[in-house]
Amino acid sequence: MKIGDIDLGERPVMLAPMEDVTDHSFRLICKEQGADMVYTEFVSADALIRNIDATTRKLHINTAERPTAIQIYGRETGPMVEAAQIVEAARPDILDINFGCPVKKVAGKGAGAGMLRDIPKMLDITRAVVNAVNLPVTVKTRLGWDHDSKIIVELAEQLQDCGIKALTVHGRTRSQMYNGEADWSMIARVKENPRLNIPVIGNGDITTPQKAVEAFDRYGVDGVMVGRASIGAPWIFHDIKSYMHDMDHPAQLSLDEKFALLRRQITESIANIDERRGILHIRRHLAASPLFKGIPHFRDTRIEMLRADTWEALDSTLNRIQHEIIPSIQNNVPTHNQLL
Repeated sequence: MKIGDIDLGERPVMLAPMEDVTDHSFRLICKEQGADMVYTEFVSADALIRNIDATTRKLHINTAERPTAIQIYGRETGPMVEAAQIVEAARPDILDINFGCPVKKVAGKGAGAGMLRDIPKMLDITRAVVNAVNLPVTVKTRLGWDHDSKIIVELAEQLQDCGIKALTVHGRTRSQMYNGEADWSMIARVKENPRLNIPVIGNGDITTPQKAVEAFDRYGVDGVMVGRASIGAPWIFHDIKSYMHDMDHPAQLSLDEKFALLRRQITESIANIDERRGILHIRRHLAASPLFKGIPHFRDTRIEMLRADTWEALDSTLNRIQHEIIPSIQNNVPTHNQLL
């Protein structure tokens, strides 16, 4: 699969753009684990133009994480064009336009998925951004605003006519937010349109290697994008790629290797911010990590882990989970923590 001149190989798997998740440290880890392309957190066009420090920092790209797409969002053509030109100066591999974010503070103001209620403006912004930069421009959007306006098949053609080089479709409407199951049959309809000749990337509920393979085999997409399933589990890219390489005997990371990746996220977050805020930033990954799912009588330890505000305290709790609690479950031996 190629986006412009960027060759991502066959059946590429990508890290989705996620606010407060896909910082440059996490992107690099996911790249090392097998992600074929990574996306930044989405960037507000208005904040970028105003040169807000927290926003401009999102433009930093580590060479080792490439190819990297920077994603922007906004509701007016002029600011989106200006932001696109600022982004181009940061030298990403791809510029992506967010027409899919469903959260109220974005979509409710007409940006992100809010553009699904104003298709002429969406197309005007897309066309203007494509014409303003020399980067490959792509779009990420949803099926439509709600159940009664699933317009993605027709919209995909219109966006292609604006000059985009690839389209990512999240298989839900804006009104669904992240609830219910993603409708991959609609994504397949986009791909099956004989008039569409740009790559189609499917997004939504890619939570296992088996679902990634199904997206390619059953729905025919050119690429898949992994979002929430990577939070607290960057090794999902390793698992998917290993399964695609050998479905009968996929390679697996050990428990120690997975804990090492989480510790790396924490220490790099602390190094990039500071101890207190770095740990706060990483709590979302700890809360979501499948490493801690299904551990019986884990509530008190989970609270302790998520309330830790120093690296020493957090590392101590992780050590106990890794070396005492989980092994005791595997050996069916209750720990003091489980007896409480």
